[in-house]
Amino acid sequence: MNAPSTPGDALTHLDSDGRARMVDVGAKAVTKRSATATGRLVTRPDVIMLVRADDLPKADVLATARIAGISGAKKTSELIPLCHQIPLSSVKVDFDFTADSILISATAKTTGQTGVEMEALTAVTIAALTLHDMVKAVDPASTITDVQLRDKSGGKHGHWVRPAAIPTAATSPTDAAASPALSKRPRRSRPRAHTAAVVVASTAGAAGTREDTTGPLIADWLVAAGYAVEQVTVVSDADVATELARVLKTAPAVILTTGGTGMSPTDRTPEATLGLIDRQLPGVAEAMRARGLASTPTAALSRAIAGTARGTVIVNLPGSPGGVRDGLEVLGGLLGHLVEQVAGGGPHA
Repeated sequence: MNAPSTPGDALTHLDSDGRARMVDVGAKAVTKRSATATGRLVTRPDVIMLVRADDLPKADVLATARIAGISGAKKTSELIPLCHQIPLSSVKVDFDFTADSILISATAKTTGQTGVEMEALTAVTIAALTLHDMVKAVDPASTITDVQLRDKSGGKHGHWVRPAAIPTAATSPTDAAASPALSKRPRRSRPRAHTAAVVVASTAGAAGTREDTTGPLIADWLVAAGYAVEQVTVVSDADVATELARVLKTAPAVILTTGGTGMSPTDRTPEATLGLIDRQLPGVAEAMRARGLASTPTAALSRAIAGTARGTVIVNLPGSPGGVRDGLEVLGGLLGHLVEQVAGGGPHA
């Protein structure tokens, strides 16, 4: 409950004989105090998608973890024997996502004679344990890591912030998608103008048992539209989430996918995309479905979605050459204007 130690400080929870004690805070000033802690649950990309879509067998994953974190903060003095009972004025628990982890942030506040660092840390830990409980049916190997105090204020030590030189959950090199609220660090790279990538979801294509014709078709169309196509990758349906996350980190202006948008048990492209985008473009997906219906009634079964992720436009196209051509016909009148809008220029719809 006291300020983080600095070199030369004594351990305040030990008396002169080295025995554990509860610190007497009776003479301390009553001040407003707050503390923020963070942590993470590392899991598989497909589990991240399930959590974001609230599609696990145990529903309301984040809501349950948030309530558990708040409840844990309120019970800190019962869990940690030398902590004081303090009146919490607020506890806030938030979540954010990277491709393979759920980031947890908790801020606790009080007005009193001792700090709330342990309450914030307990909130993060209990929220993380609850997340693990909620996802363990699909990923028992998920890992809780990087639980740490990020900053505190109030009391005689004033405002303390974790030194930037110390690696933290939000500054790890693997977390390009970490929440800005969790750490003050350089902004993410903006998408690079006139660049594009193509991801083909085809288990047979990835295995080499079927020639991919849709990827080159899309790449040629993008080049004709003025984009430099930096990569065309063919991956199995099971790997599409990981590949999309990898490609997104390279910050192209556009990512077009093909395949994996139907109702087959292995079709996962819409879920992979949903796990990454921050804004959906339902009109684009509906326009492509409408265009496909002019040719075949099965176009109504497409689950393709479109949206933006960190400024990159991501659009799912069907897996057949005909479906790709229909989708590209729709994009021909939209993509340039859309990319320009997302980048902050051009007239708004």
